[in-house]
Amino acid sequence: MIKRRSKIVATLGPASSSPDIVEQLIRAGMDVARLNFSHGEPEDHRKRVELVRSLSAKLGTHVAIMGDLQGPKIRIARFTNTKINLKAGDPFTLSNSHPSDQGNETIVGIDYPSLVRDCHVGDELLLDDGRVVLLVQNVEEHAVHCVVTVGGPLSNNKGINRRGGGISAPSLTDKDREDIKLAAELEMDYVAVSFPRYGSDIEEARRLVEAAGSKAWIIAKIERAEAVADDAALDAIILVSDGVMVARGDLGVEVGDARLVGIQKRIIQHARTHNKLVITATQMMESMINSPLPTRAEVSDVANAVLDYTDAVMLSAESASGHYPVEAVAAMARVCLGAEQEPVTTRSQHRLGETFRRCDETIALSTMYAANHFPGVKAIIALTESGHTPLIMSRIRSGVPIYCYTRHPGTLRRAAMFRGVYPVAFDTTGGDGLSVSEAAIAILKEQSLLQEGDWIILTQGDFNYSGATNGMKILKVS
Repeated sequence: MIKRRSKIVATLGPASSSPDIVEQLIRAGMDVARLNFSHGEPEDHRKRVELVRSLSAKLGTHVAIMGDLQGPKIRIARFTNTKINLKAGDPFTLSNSHPSDQGNETIVGIDYPSLVRDCHVGDELLLDDGRVVLLVQNVEEHAVHCVVTVGGPLSNNKGINRRGGGISAPSLTDKDREDIKLAAELEMDYVAVSFPRYGSDIEEARRLVEAAGSKAWIIAKIERAEAVADDAALDAIILVSDGVMVARGDLGVEVGDARLVGIQKRIIQHARTHNKLVITATQMMESMINSPLPTRAEVSDVANAVLDYTDAVMLSAESASGHYPVEAVAAMARVCLGAEQEPVTTRSQHRLGETFRRCDETIALSTMYAANHFPGVKAIIALTESGHTPLIMSRIRSGVPIYCYTRHPGTLRRAAMFRGVYPVAFDTTGGDGLSVSEAAIAILKEQSLLQEGDWIILTQGDFNYSGATNGMKILKVS
């Protein structure tokens, strides 16, 4: 059986909260369940976490859970009649003093008072992911006066972006701080931070996560123009994160669609270089909200992310509120498997000319070189505490499966997101080196993943703590 190497993040919501649907999502290929803190109450998230954990245990698999913080999403307020229609040339005002439920065809309230400080004459403001565009003509103490350049329907609570970035709202809100405590309470495996501009935003989030008693890894959502202004700005965020998400909705609005694809590829490449995870997200199979099949363009979009070596591709509304959540996961899994048949996904020149900084990194990358140049190697077994060694291994393109053997439930779940890595519960303590190796190989033989005469590479450390991997063995299956 061919194992899918690219992982799937599926957002849970109203369409995917029943035990039957969540079980079907896991069976169809969901590796990570995303809980969107922009929607739902704490009790909703508690129930979904409990459901995912119980069903993954029932099915004998490991599913990671990611809490996605709302962040400072800047929105217009509400209209008297719920929805208006704007035409090019119409005057339109955004006001922080207008009543929040009395917007009309000429003015609407905003929930971000500092917009008047962040805007200047000549700026473009993009509403509802760029479907409506305003040109700023005048800024007063409590209002931004604009003219509509791209018209269309506009309804309650739609988002506001500034072309080119420059919104000064801090990355973490009071709501986010409370949601981090909830993520800690529920032992979530990942926390995604929305709208970080600088590495310091991620460092603050990590302090809050650790203070709440959580060991969750931090995913930085790259969605502000400032974050991709140059390589230095991007690397500053990547280096202090455990992974990044190419959040193409707001990012595309701020940098423009024409630049988005190139920036996506740059983010994926930089994340891999720095041994970090990367998720590609937003509208990947958007048509499947209402259709049981994806479009050819969507298939190409997912496949290209896989060929660029993203760790995971993500479904948002498709699985959270669409009519075909299970079909969307199954379609995404099918496309990933198809793209992975291309030879380019198993050939790597990555980091061949670089020096290594750590012992475990040296072992991990040496293992991948050996696996890719010794045709008899059928599997890599990484005995690990934190999962860092198999994570580094997974940065290298290869067709050899990497099995993350660990005794820690949190590490098993986190590794479910790593490309080409498959978590296996295994207690690495006790027993000598030979007996541990034999026991590790026996698990894969029992699952018919290895047979007599195959070669495997096994990595382990002499001490049971993170970063201690210092040995590599090449063994023949007897």
